[in-house]
Amino acid sequence: MAACGDGCCSTEAAPPRSGGALTGTAQPDDHRRTVLSRRVRLFVAATITYNVIEAVVAITAGAIASSAALIGFGLDSTVEVASAAAVAWQFAGRDPERRERVALKVIAVSFFALAAYVTFESVTTLVGGEQADHSTVGITLAAVSLVIMPVLSYAQRRAGRELGSASAVADSKQTLLCTYLSGVVLVGLLLNSLFGWAWADPAAALVIAALAVKEGRDAWRGDHCC
Repeated sequence: MAACGDGCCSTEAAPPRSGGALTGTAQPDDHRRTVLSRRVRLFVAATITYNVIEAVVAITAGAIASSAALIGFGLDSTVEVASAAAVAWQFAGRDPERRERVALKVIAVSFFALAAYVTFESVTTLVGGEQADHSTVGITLAAVSLVIMPVLSYAQRRAGRELGSASAVADSKQTLLCTYLSGVVLVGLLLNSLFGWAWADPAAALVIAALAVKEGRDAWRGDHCC
């Protein structure tokens, strides 16, 4: 009997699957797997499109406002594009399960690279004492992402779990991380703009780095079932 309580696993364990796939879920038939694979590709395409736009806007606005949090947010979007591209590559093959382990490693490395850069920039900003300027564009972008990202994440995670794909679930968690980051960045930008708390922006960026390390570790281990 499975011990998961979040809907990831069914009550009867299924035989283990290779390539890092989720275990414990009822396996869909071939037709259903084709439908789910097509659905995952659709969600991945939507994620890539939105995050390319988000990255350009966030990095540009962050550079103008000298905001480490906004630049980190934009870089997370590029990481999410890399993550989604890895999943797209996986499902473009005839046997996605054979490519799953490689896709998970790409996602993990992307997380670690993001964490390293954001940590460096945040510490530099805190030590240098440079204050980020107000950014209306950044605040608006973070608020919009806070609405869009949970929808994409939930839809892809649901399809990935039914399909039994650890990489699809890992990528959906990357998208969910974007939701958390949107909230953190939004709070940091507002505190800086409203109260002049210069430390709020780089502190928000450090939260981004910490979350990225955690998700990167999970992706590397393939720990995305429950």
